[in-house]
Amino acid sequence: MSKLHIKKGDKVYVNAGDDKKKTGVVLKVLVKEQRAIVEGINMVSKSTKPNAKNPQGGIIKKEAPIHVSNLNPLDKDGKPTRVGRRRNEDGKLVRFAKGANKSKEEIK
Repeated sequence: MSKLHIKKGDKVYVNAGDDKKKTGVVLKVLVKEQRAIVEGINMVSKSTKPNAKNPQGGIIKKEAPIHVSNLNPLDKDGKPTRVGRRRNEDGKLVRFAKGANKSKEEIK
């Protein structure tokens, strides 16, 4: 399994698909499938049978996974950025904003 450029809790920008140019927070990362579930992005309708949680049944809306290649983390200015990795002073591997006019600051 390889490391991904996004983590749970990251604020991300969608750069492809039906929800292009929208932003949201990563709720879950599916590493093996290289997909992520983002709040309010890639909503699908799902039919449900009546159960204790939903006694009426019917159609519910929920987020579906989206491929990580279609997501870019937002830097501190709220702009989408590419991600690089480097070691900080403590020797820990951290992610940083990459690009020509980017701050090159650490992505939290």
